[in-house]
Amino acid sequence: MSEDWAAVAKAINERVNELGWRQRELAERSHVSQAIVREVQHHTVERRRSTRTLESLSTTLGWHPKHLDAVLHSRTPPELDEPVSDVSDSLWSRLDALEQRLVEITERLDGLQSGISTVIEHVRPDE
Repeated sequence: MSEDWAAVAKAINERVNELGWRQRELAERSHVSQAIVREVQHHTVERRRSTRTLESLSTTLGWHPKHLDAVLHSRTPPELDEPVSDVSDSLWSRLDALEQRLVEITERLDGLQSGISTVIEHVRPDE
């Protein structure tokens, strides 16, 4: 079965517009890095995403946790009140989102460290 990431992007964009949110707000509320939200929203990078990422985005947007997974696989999304097959999956979703945020923070800190090193080199007198 093929995956329709363009349909996922469209669904997210329509819902974000309905809610009047910005990309950053969706990222913060869902605990998914803004870089990943951007990639999914704009369909710029087509790669396999964790089902936990899709569940976190779905839940944050007020949908059933499996909504975006259903859209991705061209199935009818479940109703909000339908039971979730694995309740522990939501914990994994949160842990996955935290892990993604830690990766983003680490990348930012690496960039800052590099920038600080450059500034120090220019500020220190030649030894």
